[in-house]
Order: sequence, then structure tokens, then C-alpha cells
Amino acid sequence: MVLAVSAFAFIQKEKKKPTLWLIGDSTVDDGSGSNGLWGWGKFLPTFFDTNRISIRNYAQGGTSTRTFQTGGIWDKKLNKRGMWDTVYTHLAKGDYLIIQFGLNDQGAVADSLRARGTLKGIGEDSLKIYNAVTKQNETVHSFGWYMRRFIKLAKEKGVTVIVCSSIPKNEWKDGKLLRGEMGFAGWALQVAAEEKVPSIDLNNMIADVYDAEGQAAVTEKYHIAKDHTHTTMAGATLNASLVAKSIQNLKHCKLNKYLKEKE
Repeated sequence: MVLAVSAFAFIQKEKKKPTLWLIGDSTVDDGSGSNGLWGWGKFLPTFFDTNRISIRNYAQGGTSTRTFQTGGIWDKKLNKRGMWDTVYTHLAKGDYLIIQFGLNDQGAVADSLRARGTLKGIGEDSLKIYNAVTKQNETVHSFGWYMRRFIKLAKEKGVTVIVCSSIPKNEWKDGKLLRGEMGFAGWALQVAAEEKVPSIDLNNMIADVYDAEGQAAVTEKYHIAKDHTHTTMAGATLNASLVAKSIQNLKHCKLNKYLKEKE
């Protein structure tokens, strides 16, 4: 009888192990390192005690806040794990969710190639379109509308949500990195403040490092050669370290108790 009770208690304890879910675009996606491209979600687990918390990265390259929720991605082969519908189904009370979008939300709303853009800002405006990718009529909302939907649905399940502003592109002007990603980085933080959830200003944190190291060093170390968006292993590792550092400093967020102690 004692053994049975002990076994049951052990199972219950195992069930209570929380999960940290990551959703976002390719700059978060753990990927496979193809073409030297890595997302910071691949390296975030190295900063956590994964004996006490699970980390599941569902970030999907090419997605925006809109397409991650609608599944309206142009290449179905890319989506092998599922997107928001899959994550939402598995979210449980006591879990954590980090959200980072904004780069692909800058795209076209109704083109025939990807149709992944969202309306600028965080308002309640919307636009009815015919989506040539999904071959369906669709109502497109603002970036903030989609972000709020993520947050509200997760909070209803008892999940702690952390909003992360998008990483900056490797684009410079007069020797300084361009920040903010056309407003999307700031809008993410604004939604987090309005919804009263923790946030990480990753965009400015990375930009501070980049400005200190300079354009030539950043281009050589942190970004792949073929575009200005995607990070190398070194860049993704840097970004993961900044996310972990921010989590450590978040007030009133218990996620930091799962971080490894500094050696």
C-alpha cells in the first residue's frame, strides 16, 4: 500500500513538471542549421534546468502572428509540428509561453506568394480580403489584435505569458543599427503592457550589443551572408543568452527559478 501511494505521488509530481512553450518565426525556430541559419530557441534550453522544466519550441519559420494562428502558410511541408492550434491544445495551467513575432508581419497582406502581413499597429481595425494562398476569404486584423489573442487564450488556461520584441535585422544607417522593426517591436511591448504580462525588449538589447561591436563584426559573426534577417549559431546563442538574462531579471515571474545557477 505504501509503495502504491509512493508511486502515485511520484507520477503526480512528474505530471506537474511545467512546460515553457516558444512560438515565433525563424529567428526563434530551432531549425536544423541548414545554410548556417539558427534561431535562439535552439539554444535557450542550455540556460535552464530541463530536469525541472520542459522546453518545447513550436516557432515556425516564415510565420507571422496571423499565419501562425490561421495555419495559412504557403508551404504546408514547412509545418511539420503544428502551429497555434497544436500549442493551444497542449497548454496547461502552470506552463509558460514566450511569444516573438513581428518580422514577417511586415509583409504583404494579400499577395499571391505568402499573404502573411498584418495591419500595422495594435488597434481594432480590420480588412476583408481574398487570400490567394489559402483560396479563401479572410478578415485580416492588426498585429496587436493577433498578439492579444495569443495572450488572452493562454491566460485563460492559467499560462504565464512573456512577450518578446522581435530581433533586429542586420541593417545600419550612419554606423548605427536600425531598431524597432518598423514599429512592430514597440507594438509588441505595448500590447504586453496593456495586457499586464511580462515582456523582454530583445530588439534593443541586441541592438545595444551590435552597436558596441560594429557593423563589420556583427555581419561576420552573427548573421548569415545571404540576407539581413537570419542569425548564425553565434548570433542565435547570443540572443538566447539575452533572453535568459532578461528572464532572470523579470519581477513577479516564477520562470526564473528554473534557470541554471551561474557557475
